[in-house]
Amino acid sequence: MREMRSTYFKFNIQHLILQIGFSLLVFCSCISKNQELPIFGERKVVGTDTVYHTIAPFQFIDQDSNRVDNTTFRDKIYVADFFFTSCRTICPIMKTQMLRVYEATAEMPDVLILSHTIDPEYDTVALLHDFAERLGVESNRWHFVTGIKDSIYKIAQTSYFATAMEDKTEPDGFIHSGAFLLIDKKGRIRGKYDGTKEEEVDRLIVDIKKLRRDAD
Repeated sequence: MREMRSTYFKFNIQHLILQIGFSLLVFCSCISKNQELPIFGERKVVGTDTVYHTIAPFQFIDQDSNRVDNTTFRDKIYVADFFFTSCRTICPIMKTQMLRVYEATAEMPDVLILSHTIDPEYDTVALLHDFAERLGVESNRWHFVTGIKDSIYKIAQTSYFATAMEDKTEPDGFIHSGAFLLIDKKGRIRGKYDGTKEEEVDRLIVDIKKLRRDAD
């Protein structure tokens, strides 16, 4: 009888621990879902207003020879990254993962993707057009852009806080981060994700949906 009581007591304790653990998990999940996404970058107070870091004015050309600038993304959420078509290291993984973002946002007309080449001398408009066609994506939803090299590097480093530069010591002659940057409808950075990791891109997709809800 004593052994039965001991077993019963242990079972109840284990059951109670599991219940508490599950309750804490649900509680933390609810906090996470209700928590606002951070705003990246420096901020300053002007009078009674807080002014946040935003993406600087830019002007590039996409795979259809259309001009792409800040107005293209007015009242839009978008995901930005930096790549080059001849990249043999992380870029193929990044594009596979960005395709997941593209497919997950197919029914979200206010969500776009912006991919900047960091090798504009090689990545011509025609080559970017072929690249987009091979991926099977629509140009009105996913812009592959080229432009003046220094302008691309500058906006990467000073606006998106991303690495993008030439480096002759690298196998392909360039170095860049695999970051996916989530930009809100006010041009502010709301998230940074490793575009080579599936779990990070899963989190990005969840945050896009959250950002859309918060914008309503």
